[in-house]
Amino acid sequence: MAKMMMDRRSAVASLLAMAVPWGGKAFAATRGQVSLGPPSPFSFDWLVKNAEHAARMPNPEVKIPYPEVLNRIGYDEHWQISFRPEAAPIVGDLPLQFFHLGRYAREPVRINLLQDGNAREVVYSEDLFDMPADSPAHELGEGTGFAGLRLMRPDNKPDWISFLGASYFRADGPEAQYGLSARGLALNTGLSTPEEFPRFSEFWVGDGEREGEDVLILARLDSPSVTGAYRIGVQREPEQHCNVEMRLFFRQSVERLGIAPLTSMFWYSEINRHDGGDWRPEVHDSDGLAIYTGAGERIWRPLRNPNRVTTTSFVDDNPRGFGLVQRDRNFENYQDDGVFYNRRPSAWIRPHGNWGKGAVQLVEIPTTDETFDNIVAYWTPEKQPVAGDSLAFDYTLEWRERDPEPDAVAHTVATYSGDGGIPGQPLPDNVTKYVIDFAGGGLDGLSADTALEVSVQSNHGTILRPSIRPVVGERRWRAIFDLEAEPNQPVELRLFVQKDGNPLTETWTMLAEK
Repeated sequence: MAKMMMDRRSAVASLLAMAVPWGGKAFAATRGQVSLGPPSPFSFDWLVKNAEHAARMPNPEVKIPYPEVLNRIGYDEHWQISFRPEAAPIVGDLPLQFFHLGRYAREPVRINLLQDGNAREVVYSEDLFDMPADSPAHELGEGTGFAGLRLMRPDNKPDWISFLGASYFRADGPEAQYGLSARGLALNTGLSTPEEFPRFSEFWVGDGEREGEDVLILARLDSPSVTGAYRIGVQREPEQHCNVEMRLFFRQSVERLGIAPLTSMFWYSEINRHDGGDWRPEVHDSDGLAIYTGAGERIWRPLRNPNRVTTTSFVDDNPRGFGLVQRDRNFENYQDDGVFYNRRPSAWIRPHGNWGKGAVQLVEIPTTDETFDNIVAYWTPEKQPVAGDSLAFDYTLEWRERDPEPDAVAHTVATYSGDGGIPGQPLPDNVTKYVIDFAGGGLDGLSADTALEVSVQSNHGTILRPSIRPVVGERRWRAIFDLEAEPNQPVELRLFVQKDGNPLTETWTMLAEK
């Protein structure tokens, strides 16, 4: 399962890396510069009914056009094929460009433009792309299709949101730097059986219809187990939001359904610096999972690079939000002026309505470098779907600098671990020291002699010497404790700081294993 997930993500990452600026080319695109098929009436209601009908039929086999030709369009050949900016149709005042098929993006998607309640399919033509004279792509013909799409900024310079590969999509966030990805749906992630990857098989793109929508993207999702209809209203300014409405219809039972899945990369940070052989202090797209529970509790879970695939469930009822977050924005902690991990966006899921009982699940997969995504987070309902079920979920996906900062409680700034014990005394066996720094919220303005209590819980082992103190010269407080536990014994830890029985910090949790 882990290798399948990472290989799929590797291909997507490689192709998105080719989304380069378009230099100084002039931009004078109009809607008429692409060839379009005949118009046909279209609406989201029609798409929902179409997906519901399709769920009663066998999942159609994906037909790969010209497979021998596509196999010759490898990474280097693909990089040399670029969409002609002057051919880009305009939707919501933004240029729309298409990705070309190739060896690492073989499954074609259909793309349609929406106008006045009608849909017209964009017809593939090599004239839409600049490519070398000896490119194998010249051998492709009618019906080839596209690999995906991306919306550019008004000047046709860098793209800010891209849909490419399975149901993956991502935006570049407030600092114009791609990082983690979202997915339309996750099926059987983190199980011993192979993961199922639904795909967006067709898109319909047009001007935004509702207040705050720059562009409307509708998508059909297909998979052996489920079909789906998606309405995604995207907003670029003043903040990057995707308002998602999803309607799912199941032709087979699903063992683990993942709603609003997010996919990221974590190799090492300050907490496991010894696991990284690289010269950079930290390497990760996200450093933690943040959850805002239905009961109003704030939870922070630092990400890990485990020695085996692990799945952690945070049981909840009607969650208020969750996301994979890059809280550490300090360049000094990464020292990477090439890919700028300090600028990577965070993604925050804000559910609409009542999602009921279920859990936010975090799947962490071992990795030895930064090439592959190895982190997945999603919501899974308590009752898993069976054949014939239909489900609806609506949510807003916010591409942010970090998670919404809580007002009433302090947030976690950093997590450290090392050998336990007392300085100057012999190091004890099987003891690890944990240090958690908090800032903001209820800790602001407290004096050093304020009576605070560190509440630490563990399901195994013994907690030793918990304490809390302000960090000299910094606007933060430091909680410290030792954990004595048997080797190779995973321990779930849970910590928060309180005063007079009232929490002053979010709840820090971690799976400790040594």
